[in-house]
Amino acid sequence: MVENRTQLEKLRGRLAHYRPRRLPGDWRRAAVLIAIVARETPALLLTLRTQGLSSHAGQVAFPGGKRDPGESLEACALREAWEEVGLEPTRVELIGQLSEVISLHGIAVTPFVGLVREPPSFIANPYEVASVFEVPLSALAEDPRQHTDAIELEDGLTLFVPSYAFDGYTLWGLSAMMVVELLDAGLGVDIGLDRAPPGAPLRRSMRRRQSPYPTDYWQ
Repeated sequence: MVENRTQLEKLRGRLAHYRPRRLPGDWRRAAVLIAIVARETPALLLTLRTQGLSSHAGQVAFPGGKRDPGESLEACALREAWEEVGLEPTRVELIGQLSEVISLHGIAVTPFVGLVREPPSFIANPYEVASVFEVPLSALAEDPRQHTDAIELEDGLTLFVPSYAFDGYTLWGLSAMMVVELLDAGLGVDIGLDRAPPGAPLRRSMRRRQSPYPTDYWQ
């Protein structure tokens, strides 16, 4: 337990001084909650989205969604977690924020990191969430990626995005990008989107994509 408490305190201390990247310009906004569940072994809370949704159907994701008019991004992340998995906002201690990322639909998504000190029994909203599961932080810190997706952007930058598999679930794409920053900024793991680690197979995209990010955003 001492080691686990140390891991959580390290996460809290590092994120308190972290300065996430901000996107310039006017974007449609959404937010997600990266919830760290303080069990005996701290774990990351994830969901599998139901089939038939208008976006990200059938994908592994963090609880989150579009911001309502007049709503703060922090409130949006907490509200979505409550609506999707029954996580009461009063159980969440927000400890930091990660860099804004852009979805395939052109929405700027802000990730907030929160500790869940008294873990409840999560209840999946069947209209949005097919299942709720957890992945130990210690497992993610080992960077057990199956492969790395090399996404070439038109400005010459390549993003190296991991793909992880856990108990039949696959974590990839935007959520995996957030995990990379969480491990780097929060736990000091030597990992980044600007490079691919040795060992894991590299899969290159078939076409270059237009970059929505400033040239030095991920460097």
